[in-house]
Amino acid sequence: MEAKLDADIAERDALAARMNKREKEKTRNVMEKKRDDNKDKEGMTMDKLREESRRQYLKKRKGDKLEELEAIVHDDQTLFANEKLTKREREDMEYRKKVLEYAKAHGKAGEVMKIKRYHLPDATSKTIPSQYIEDDEEDLRPGGDGAKWEEEQLMASMLHLGAKDARKNEPEFELLLDEQIDFIQALQMPGTNEDEKEKETEAEKRKMSIAEVRRSLPVYAFREAFIEAVREHQVLIIEGETGSGKTTQLPQYLYEAGFCEGGKRIGCTQPRRVAAMSVAARVADEVGCKLGTQVGYSIRFEDCTSEKTVLKYMTDGMLLREFLNEPDLASYSVMMIDEAHERTLHTDILFGLVKDIARFRPDLKLLISSATLDAEKFSGFFDDAPIFRIPGRRFPVDIYYTQAPEADYLDAAIVTVMQIHLTQPLPGDILVFLTGQEEIETLQEALMERSKALGSKIKELIPLPVYANLPSDLQAKIFEPTPKDARKVVLATNIAETSVTIDGISYVIDPGFSKQNSFDARSGVEHLHVVTISKAASNQRAGRAGRTGPGKCFRLYTAWAFNNELEDQPIPEIQRTNLGNVVLMLKSLGIHDLVHFDFLDPPPQETLVIALEQLYALGALNHRGELTKLGRRMAEFPCDPCMSKMIIASEKYECSEEIVTIAAMLSCNAAVFYRPKAQVIHADSARKGFWSPAGDHITLMNVYNKWQESNFSQRWCVENYVQHRTMKRARDVRDQLVGLLERVEIELKSSTDTIKIRKAITAGYFYNVSKLDNSGLYKTVKHKHTTYPHPNSCLFEETPRWVVYYELVFTSKEFMREMSEIESSWLLEVAPHYYKGRELEDSTNKKMPKQRGKSAKDLER
Repeated sequence: MEAKLDADIAERDALAARMNKREKEKTRNVMEKKRDDNKDKEGMTMDKLREESRRQYLKKRKGDKLEELEAIVHDDQTLFANEKLTKREREDMEYRKKVLEYAKAHGKAGEVMKIKRYHLPDATSKTIPSQYIEDDEEDLRPGGDGAKWEEEQLMASMLHLGAKDARKNEPEFELLLDEQIDFIQALQMPGTNEDEKEKETEAEKRKMSIAEVRRSLPVYAFREAFIEAVREHQVLIIEGETGSGKTTQLPQYLYEAGFCEGGKRIGCTQPRRVAAMSVAARVADEVGCKLGTQVGYSIRFEDCTSEKTVLKYMTDGMLLREFLNEPDLASYSVMMIDEAHERTLHTDILFGLVKDIARFRPDLKLLISSATLDAEKFSGFFDDAPIFRIPGRRFPVDIYYTQAPEADYLDAAIVTVMQIHLTQPLPGDILVFLTGQEEIETLQEALMERSKALGSKIKELIPLPVYANLPSDLQAKIFEPTPKDARKVVLATNIAETSVTIDGISYVIDPGFSKQNSFDARSGVEHLHVVTISKAASNQRAGRAGRTGPGKCFRLYTAWAFNNELEDQPIPEIQRTNLGNVVLMLKSLGIHDLVHFDFLDPPPQETLVIALEQLYALGALNHRGELTKLGRRMAEFPCDPCMSKMIIASEKYECSEEIVTIAAMLSCNAAVFYRPKAQVIHADSARKGFWSPAGDHITLMNVYNKWQESNFSQRWCVENYVQHRTMKRARDVRDQLVGLLERVEIELKSSTDTIKIRKAITAGYFYNVSKLDNSGLYKTVKHKHTTYPHPNSCLFEETPRWVVYYELVFTSKEFMREMSEIESSWLLEVAPHYYKGRELEDSTNKKMPKQRGKSAKDLER
């Protein structure tokens, strides 16, 4: 037995060595794809160049000849109209006139064809710089079905509400609000620069050069002191408010001071992908380079860097993955852990890792950046590292509380937005903090209705959303200057607390809630709850109103609630989440003693034990607690351990093509189907066309395959009520997963046998198995935890005896999301060490008789 374990570990190490060797030989990223595209263009044959040149010449010649003919006909009519001409000369004149009419008519017909008909693109058509070709971008013309659908789907970011001509149509009477909220001013958050004039407007800022903008930031005054402190100390704790410029400027200062000499990089981590992308784009603009060259970013499933990159922004999870290939971070001279106060799971793990690296790499400089007063705690953890404080540029903010608790904080937020818009002077934008995408869209619709009802009586109101799944080009709209005589309303999740800085905000509306993950170690269920925020987060939100001038923060809760119901600090994510992925990562890095790992705040021991048990059950660890070859392969995938195991199990069942498709669709974390209110019946009918009796996983695979068969058509998405952006994201994820299969030496194979596909799914998610009992309720096999089929599942009314599901989503009840029918015998095949025969007794695998099961309405109660 021991010899077998030793042989597995030897294979694991050999696999890791081969992967590292291939990693050095071949790097796949966004920049290389662009270089490949350029090489393809450069490699165009001389014949094609001649043909292209000929086409351009003929196109130009056609225009020239038409103009020449038009001039001749004009001369004929003006010079020879009243002259006596021969019969031949008159025939020639008539001929030229008809030729010109026909030529113009032909041109007009061509324009009509372009607008109303399909046409074949010629060689001069602009090609899409991608390996995929969308075959029907024509449908996105203004007013087309595709454009209308996209506008509805992403309506929030494009809405301009109110009246632009409000000044011309001022009402002759005072506008009265039928409902208002009474606020009490309880205190004022003091400013740090009351003597300084208010910050420049966006118009004034645009006139400034990039160098002037950089010099105007608070951090600029401390440039030399900062560089000197970094040279003097290996670890530096930086305390600076959001908006002081620390994220964008400090890495640039170090680059300018020569910290990238010798081919080294400066790295900066961000807790959110949105922040990593937007900050990198801003810094690239300031450096004056193309994003992906000197300045780049790396996020999950997207790498925009190159060999030239010296300033690299990345999510904390991506740096954690870099440890797999470079445990000593040898390519970095400086590593900055930004937004450390957010205490994300990955950030907390990074603290322990970089602290350990600093001990044997004295040349590596570590910067721990925080926006709150946690600096002393970080300093103590990093062996009393010095604290470098950067004063912010904050103006006084008046804090207002409600007189009584609000029953519906969404309705209260809508009333407060309108109250501010109608009573407070312009300019001055509003920032509303909400818990997620659903609330943001609900608020937008309500604001639209109220603004339309008021019409020209109010100034223009522009609601703009920002949340993680929103496309980056639409997220960027929140940074655009507000038009004159208008007010911008930014509807944001807690990403706007610290990760992004939005200028022009004078009013903040804080309902006091956010979404938070929590993990129940006993049941093994992870919940996404709406919880009250901490006092620290509440003060961070209020501070957003005082960046460009004196501001006001309206808290939709009472002062008593703030003082008595809110915790001082949020609970670190590491103490309330599933640690399976992190434990697998740490084991891959050779850290075996997890109990004594140097955590800033150690996780509950029970959670750690559960994670180890799960990884052992998945086969990632052996009974000695060592990483197996399977576990090392699983660590390569940026997925949760169950999904990684499912992908690797596809090798055994020879269905890796189908499994990576399913994994990509599951990884998108967004709705695949679109259900417009005006076309509910059509949308539901289209959705049912993809349903498979095997379950939701095969349904998702069917959607992707049909889209692929349509040549990744956007028109197909419109016709089938499928989210085009979600599908493009799934395609990108799938491409990377296919590349990772090659990396871990799994051959890509395809199978049409849905039993094999579902066995591979079960091999990864055998933890998530529920059985329909005699009462008509689903209960998990191990913990007897009651679960319910999701109403959107294709198996909602079928009620098979045994199901495997992707995850539990807690709303009104714990719903199983993405479920498939399985047979109990498969559990003994894929996880004989976890399930025993007696647990699977009464496994007839037959569907529950309809008269014995509960109705759909009963299940909803």
